[in-house]
Amino acid sequence: MIVTDCHLHCAFSGDSEAPMEDMVRRGIALGLKTMCFTDHLDVDYPDEDDDICFDLDTASYYKEFQRIKALYEGRIELLFGVEFGLQEHLVSYFADYQKAWPFDFIIGSSHLLDGFDPYYQHHMEGRTDAEIYGGYFDAILSNLRAFDGFQVYGHLDYIVRYGHGGAASYHCSDYADVIDEILKTAIAKGIGIELNTSGLKYGLGFAHPHPDILKRYRELGGEILTIGSDAHKPEHIACNFDVVPDLLKACGFRYYSLIRGRKPDFIPL
Repeated sequence: MIVTDCHLHCAFSGDSEAPMEDMVRRGIALGLKTMCFTDHLDVDYPDEDDDICFDLDTASYYKEFQRIKALYEGRIELLFGVEFGLQEHLVSYFADYQKAWPFDFIIGSSHLLDGFDPYYQHHMEGRTDAEIYGGYFDAILSNLRAFDGFQVYGHLDYIVRYGHGGAASYHCSDYADVIDEILKTAIAKGIGIELNTSGLKYGLGFAHPHPDILKRYRELGGEILTIGSDAHKPEHIACNFDVVPDLLKACGFRYYSLIRGRKPDFIPL
């Protein structure tokens, strides 16, 4: 049984309305031992018609976290985290920011492609899926080479949600060279990856990243692997965690990771 969910959002993220306490109560009801909140910080996020803001009021976020942590002390372990929306030109900003706050865990993620959010499909018009997926992996590699002030790279093939053909047009082997470079670079820098079960929630048929990437990561010596639902609502916490142990064992893993104080612990499957 997986007892940690280390990718969670609440109302401090621009795309969630869930109170932090509601998330914690649900986690306790599910039998989780540890939850890590990783609210979004996407600086220089492009303007869109729905006017979502991914700036993070870190002071208010931390204050509420401390209140909730004290309130539920002894019932569940709560960790303080953040998810960076990485872009190369923001390296100095994130380098300074991550030193200013006592985060247990920082996820680095790519949410944009060429400065636009692929969630908004009009940005993908005129591009093939090969161009979309390949460009996204290239951006991940560039971000990894430029910055390492985080512990895990999030949802490595998240972009597949927004391709024209979705999972049907996605074959990891088509991007094997750049994926290998991503994994080798992460391992060399002591950065892990996450198993993000939201891909199953979105109907892709696999969690992020695809099992072929998980297998390759393990073959290359990768060990740091956190598990997160990427839940933005209480009902999505630990979503599809029941399939995770067998999935990871099939990919060569015997344990998964929990990051505390920005350092990994390893939990047997």
